[in-house]
Amino acid sequence: MKKTIHKSNTRGFADHGWLKATHTFSFASYYDPNRTRFGILRVLNDDIIAGGAGFGTHPHDNMEIITIPISGALEHKDSMGNHGVINAGDVQVMSAGFGVQHSEFNANQDIDANTLQIWLFPKTKNVEPRYQQISLNKKEMTNKFLQIVSPDPKDEGTWIHQDAWFHLGEFDSDKEIEYYIKNRGNGAYIFIIEGSAIIEDEKLEKRDGIGIWDTDKIKLKISKGSKVLIMDVPMIN
Repeated sequence: MKKTIHKSNTRGFADHGWLKATHTFSFASYYDPNRTRFGILRVLNDDIIAGGAGFGTHPHDNMEIITIPISGALEHKDSMGNHGVINAGDVQVMSAGFGVQHSEFNANQDIDANTLQIWLFPKTKNVEPRYQQISLNKKEMTNKFLQIVSPDPKDEGTWIHQDAWFHLGEFDSDKEIEYYIKNRGNGAYIFIIEGSAIIEDEKLEKRDGIGIWDTDKIKLKISKGSKVLIMDVPMIN
């Protein structure tokens, strides 16, 4: 088993006034040659967007983009004709494929929105762009992990063009869980959204992350009041 730990206070940070962006991996003006990605996981941004502000129309291509609002809501509009609001408790997936343009704005004028935006390199390039949005059932992710992303359109949650699985859990009591890696050669990047956990003997607090690979299972001791995201991804260089 191999591990890499990224403590919350070691992440990159940029304050743009309307946007306070914290980067687990190198992004925009933040660059660390030792933290460019974890396998095919390229971006893990923890964004706080001021009321009424947001990202104007901009392009993406050949990236699987997953957005998980933690609090507040985002208004999304794209060149595929999609237009709507993503709320906390939703998950949005956009396969940029051969090219798409979109905008994201805080849907509220008077409160901040906090979102996780995650980018994965796709398994296949230049696919037809696509969009998907789902609302999560809180009961199905209480004291256990709910699958929210997979490679299979027929499976639970959203789907993407990559052999990756995401699971999200909220815990109102202490819990010990063994997570089994989905694909041989995959690793898991685990991000503590809220609370704390001991993962393979490593103590992690709010907004800490740990990447684990060269193993087939991971032991987690999760504390009451925690919210944890597991990203099971190929470890391709």
